[in-house]
Amino acid sequence: MCLTPLREKSLHRAPSAAVWAAMLASLLATAALGAGAQVDFASVAPGSVGLSADRLALLDAYMKRQVQTGHVPGAVTLLARHGKIVAFNMYGEADPDRHTAMTKSAIFRIYSQTKVVTGVAMMMLFEEGRWRFDDPVTRFVPEFKSLRVFKGLNADGSMRLEDIGRPPTMRELLTHSAGFGYGLSTDTPVDKAYAESNFMAAASSQDAIERIAKLPLISQPGVHWIYSAAADIQGYIVERISGQPLSDFLQTRIFGPLRMNDTGFYVPASKNSRFVALKSYDAASKSLVAPSGVLMFDYSHPPGAASGGAGLVSTASDYLRFTQMLLNGGELEGVRILAPAAVRLLASNHLAEDIRAKSDERFAARTGTGFGVDVAVVEDAAKAGTLRGEGSYDWGGAAGTWFWVDPKNDLIFIGMIQVMNRWQDPQLQNIDTETTALVYGALVNPAK
Repeated sequence: MCLTPLREKSLHRAPSAAVWAAMLASLLATAALGAGAQVDFASVAPGSVGLSADRLALLDAYMKRQVQTGHVPGAVTLLARHGKIVAFNMYGEADPDRHTAMTKSAIFRIYSQTKVVTGVAMMMLFEEGRWRFDDPVTRFVPEFKSLRVFKGLNADGSMRLEDIGRPPTMRELLTHSAGFGYGLSTDTPVDKAYAESNFMAAASSQDAIERIAKLPLISQPGVHWIYSAAADIQGYIVERISGQPLSDFLQTRIFGPLRMNDTGFYVPASKNSRFVALKSYDAASKSLVAPSGVLMFDYSHPPGAASGGAGLVSTASDYLRFTQMLLNGGELEGVRILAPAAVRLLASNHLAEDIRAKSDERFAARTGTGFGVDVAVVEDAAKAGTLRGEGSYDWGGAAGTWFWVDPKNDLIFIGMIQVMNRWQDPQLQNIDTETTALVYGALVNPAK
């Protein structure tokens, strides 16, 4: 073993009090994480990276209040700046029925935050020249050549359909403007048909594609932003291009290299004690009840068709590793997943102005916000009504998880709860924007 002179000298020098304190803090932080957690980021005092500890305490109080008032059984939040952990907190219970305490290594259903991971997989294949943004989706899914479009209901209640004008493009698929439905609700005839198809419970990705191919589009491609099954379809395309099951591709190309040890499409029995219980907000009783619906996956074993739109489970620390890779321009700890240019393209707006301007579209009505590859992107902070920097991007999951990455301010925030229908709870419906305001209220020295 060969040591440099500086290293040899340091071996004979007693650590300073500051070094001992840092070592002790690191050991205590590691012990507090619990079994299975994978965090290698240094923890720092808020003031050292431009944040006010007193103002950041308001975020802690806010999260405690959600638990104390019974709106959230438990939560984990994680804030990082300059690649260092500023605040990593846990609240309440992971399972209120069993009174199991929340831990920082708790495993959560991240649902639609899966989409961002699938988007990264797509960009990896884009870097390899395997597809182009203006390719027709039918190049990879020929089963979609016979898609038709919903035009209304006939007198007998059946759907009236018209031929598709042209196949949707890959760009439209990546930005929810291809016209597909989803089935997360049954508010429209098309969404009801998607829900009844139960494509996310298909025995295989081929089975899922065949189920979707029989369903009508909500609109012609490129006309509306409609939250959809697009990321699931992307997952199936990843499989066809790579020749690997989606779960294998993500494990070998993303999770393994990034050491995201607790992220996957199911929870092994050995980790089940860390799996957070799922609840749902019931507007009628204004209480938390047992959940039901199309997203009630069985996580005890690998799925037949891995859902690229909603199927992953993860921890806050694992998702930090993933988002820090993006914030670093596609690299983490010497492991490169994407080139910086590919990350910039992923986090750039790809929607046409006329799509974003439509006031009847739930997302497109968000002035100042565009949409990239499976992420919402802040283009104009003032118009978007946010303190986040232009160029920041985000998304969330059906059970209330949320995250954002802000390259301008070198910030990452991750919030994890497990409450379905939280948007119907007046106290929880804005938890993502309210925590954002509290974080930026604490960023008193952005230049530091």
